[in-house]
Parts: sequence; C-alpha cells; structure tokens
Amino acid sequence: MKALILAGGSGTRLRPLTHTASKQLVPIANKPILFYGLEAIAECGIHEVGVVVGHTALEVQAAVGDGSAFGLQVTYLSQDAPRGLAHAVLIAREFLGDDDFVMYLGDNFLVGGIAEIVEGFATREASTAAGILLARVPDPRKFGVAEVSPDGTVLRLVEKPDIPPSDLALVGVYLFDRRIHDAVSQIAPSARGELEITDAISHLISMGYGVKSSMVDGYWKDLGDPEALLDGNRIALMAIRSSIMGEVVDSKVEGLVRIEAGARIVDSIVRGPAVIGRDVSLQSSYVGPFSAIGDRCTITSSEIVNSIILSDSQVDNVGSLEGSVIGKFAMIGHRTERPRATKLVVGDHARVELL
Repeated sequence: MKALILAGGSGTRLRPLTHTASKQLVPIANKPILFYGLEAIAECGIHEVGVVVGHTALEVQAAVGDGSAFGLQVTYLSQDAPRGLAHAVLIAREFLGDDDFVMYLGDNFLVGGIAEIVEGFATREASTAAGILLARVPDPRKFGVAEVSPDGTVLRLVEKPDIPPSDLALVGVYLFDRRIHDAVSQIAPSARGELEITDAISHLISMGYGVKSSMVDGYWKDLGDPEALLDGNRIALMAIRSSIMGEVVDSKVEGLVRIEAGARIVDSIVRGPAVIGRDVSLQSSYVGPFSAIGDRCTITSSEIVNSIILSDSQVDNVGSLEGSVIGKFAMIGHRTERPRATKLVVGDHARVELL
C-alpha cells in the first residue's frame, strides 16, 4: 500500500497566517500539523508516500525533505491550483500505479492513528473498492456527508449539503484500490469548479462497488480555522512528555511542560500542559495551560493562556492574552508614551478583539 498526502490548498480560513505559508505547516504543540499525518502513515508500515503540493511547495519540501526523518520515501507531486481532492488522485496516477493507497488530508489532526482501518482495508472483500472514515459533527453542512446502512455500507455521499442526510461527516482519510482511477476520470467538475472526491466515491457506488465506513474512535479535527487550531493544540499538548532542557531561574514549572534547549525562564510561572520552544526568553511572565510558544520568542511581563505563538515573535508588557494565535516575527507591545491610543498594523483577514 502507498499513501497520498495532500499538502496544497490556499488555507483561506487561516489567513493571515497562510498568506505566505503552508497551512499544513502551521504548528500545534510546536509541531507542524503535516508531521502528525506523516507519523500516522509511518506507523502503518507504509513507506512510499506521494505529497501533493501547490504554491507553497518549496516550504513543504524544505520541512519534509525526502521523508527519511519519518521513515518514509517521499515523492512530490505538483498541483497547479486547488482543483479538488479527486484531481489530486488524477495527477498521482503514475505514482500510485495499481496499488491500494490511503489518502490523508494534511491539515487534519486525528488522534489514535489509522493503523486499524488500514489493516481492515487490506483484508476487505473483493467487491469493496473504497473505505472512508466518519465522525459525528454538530453542523454537517460544512463537510462531505454520508448516509450509511446499519452494517456501515455507504449508500450515498453529498458534498456540503444544505439539508444533510445525516450528521456523519467525512474525515480527511480515505482508502482506495485501483478502481478509483476510473471513477475520477469519469466525473465532471462540481459547481465550484473542483473534482470532488465525494462524486468519485458516488460513482463507485453507482457501478455496484462496495464502499465501507468506519467511525472515528478518538479525536478528529479539520484544523482549517483559528478556533479548530487552538482546539487541536489543546489535544496535542495533553500528549507531550514533560522535559526541561532549558534554564529555569527563580521560576515555577507545574504540570505537563516541555521546555526545549536554549530556553531561559526567569522570574516566571509555566503551568502545563504547555511547550516552550528552543531559545525562548520568558521574563517576569506567566504561560498558562494549553499554550505553545514557538522557537526564539521573547515574552516579557505578560500572561499567555490557551494560545499559540509562532516562532521569532515578541510579546512585551501586554497584560493577558487568551485564545490567541500569533504568527511568526510578530511584535506585540504595550504603548507607554502618550498619546495612549491603540496602534495596529493588521494584515488581510486578521481578527483583533480589544478590551
């Protein structure tokens, strides 16, 4: 079996973080989202991985390399524009050959791995051409939605329906055999101009092939917006291992906390779960639960709770920040000189909430 990981797309819901960066490389618990998917693939014993990349290809390639760090052999597949999940399968035809494969969306975060469903697909009945993973969601209108029989056989799929047939959303993990290639070649672009994987799977069903579903047992999230990103960060932080490799001076470190090498914590409190990146300077500050501070950040006289601060940013004397996502090389400070007006430089699609 091979794997196909999708690491393209424009990440519009995570702007401005993704104006110039890959959404799959935005970190949770200081590790890029994409890396969790690569690790899940490796845990299944799969070695050959095709990574579909778009306009952020160079950034993804720099981060992932040849895949050897994950025990994988990576081949990069270029997609000129976001043309749909089925289009990704189409351009990967030569790489995939006639092998079974798992398709994994690189901005999805799934706790518990996929080894069990991959193993189940390997022992499927001959008539089964695909397998999908489902999760119950409160608002299925934002997802591909499945209607299934009591034994888990998929009866039909609908992409982002106004009136959903169920509350079962498609999770970003799919399993296919070679018959999917005929299906993606037979479908036409949807109203939004994309080749939908739901249409391709529906074509398999119409041809009489079986499509089986499995329910997600653990946590799953599409980390496509800031709220979901913070939610995924909280879950990822609860799985870290405590370690203190940096310097802690006149400070308290409580709970599940990882402090990377080169970090210096002075006159501060760090309460976990939390991770402090390499070469961070934390002075007279409080980092509270569910916070991830990226490498080389400087935080002075401030409180950070339930937040993600990406690398090389500065937070100085701002009081308390909660539920915040701060991008790379950001500077947030408290204005001391008069006039005391709030001064902002805010990019496109940013969101600012002031007291």
